[in-house]
Amino acid sequence: MAEARYLEVRTRGASYWTLLAGLALATLVGLAAAHHMDVEGHHVTGMNNQIVWGLPHVFAIFLIVAASGALNVASLASVFGRREYKPLARFSGVLAIALLIGGLAILLLDLGRPDRLIIAMTHYNFRSIFAWNVILYIGFVVVVAVYLWLMMERRFEHYTRPAGMIALAWRLILTTGTGSIFGFLAAREAYDSALLAPLFIVMSFAYGLALFAPVLLLIYRLDGRELDPAWIERLRRLLGLFTLAILYFVAVFHLTKLYGPQNHAFEAFILRDGGVYPLLFWGGYVVIGSLVPLLLIYRIGPGGSAGALLAACAGVVAGGFALLYVIVIGGQAFPLEIFPGYAVESSFVDGAIGQYLPSPWEWLLGFGGAAAALLLALLAARVLPILPERLAAEDS
Repeated sequence: MAEARYLEVRTRGASYWTLLAGLALATLVGLAAAHHMDVEGHHVTGMNNQIVWGLPHVFAIFLIVAASGALNVASLASVFGRREYKPLARFSGVLAIALLIGGLAILLLDLGRPDRLIIAMTHYNFRSIFAWNVILYIGFVVVVAVYLWLMMERRFEHYTRPAGMIALAWRLILTTGTGSIFGFLAAREAYDSALLAPLFIVMSFAYGLALFAPVLLLIYRLDGRELDPAWIERLRRLLGLFTLAILYFVAVFHLTKLYGPQNHAFEAFILRDGGVYPLLFWGGYVVIGSLVPLLLIYRIGPGGSAGALLAACAGVVAGGFALLYVIVIGGQAFPLEIFPGYAVESSFVDGAIGQYLPSPWEWLLGFGGAAAALLLALLAARVLPILPERLAAEDS
């Protein structure tokens, strides 16, 4: 394999600068929306006493999970010995950090009191999975940054494999922790399952790659660099494998729930009677997010078009967002069973389905965080030599 020559993005075209300006504007609009929610209070959002994790949390969790998966390419190269992926390992690390920062920014700004993060960072409750995740998120940025530095510094290149193994272990633990936030909530029939941890890990593989491929193709197109179709073929094969894996785990998750009679009401709500939630699950995740991408991936032959790969990635991202919406929002909308086996009555909302309609402010905050992540990745590619000048067939 030829030694890759890494270069910064050098384009001065209007399309590139227009894209950066648009992303910067979207980021500022997201900050303005967060400021409005902070000043006016969360009553301007669609959240309420039942739905306390709203649309921004869906955006944040998606980006955090995708950040873990974006590091897949680097792990394949340094940990699993797939040297053909080495040319893209640096960009893999940069995108992983950018996505995590974007997701954490949404999470922080959605708290209502972002200044109280100082308390969370200085007073730890080690019995809380949320406290553990603060450590895991900060540690992920540090570990991946060191990993990236070792990849870029030739003198220490022989340390990339142990650093890659640490990064791989760290991101698996991080994604397990994110899934366990829900899996440990025994009071929610929608969650309370050990399967959520491996499900989130597999989701990270697919969603990270579904963002990695379009950003890579975008940069190469804007900078006029050569990208051989063999690379498109490799990326689409990986995306197909990960998409099938998510479909399998989601099926096992719901079949496991259906096996227990105590979960039949929840499954009926999510899969049939819950209004928008069955629509998002079957139409958004199963059809748009799984079947259509798999059809695009496996109906095209070797060396398939970049357009088909981009369409498949768009479907996987849309389906992943729908699935997380069902898990996060639908799980809260289903009424709590506080005292199993007993009838509980009160004048409040006991036994009522939670109602939630995301406000424009929540959408703006979510898209602002996503735009910030992409802006960070593009700026990093502008100032750091993280992408090879060309990706030809002999590099695959």
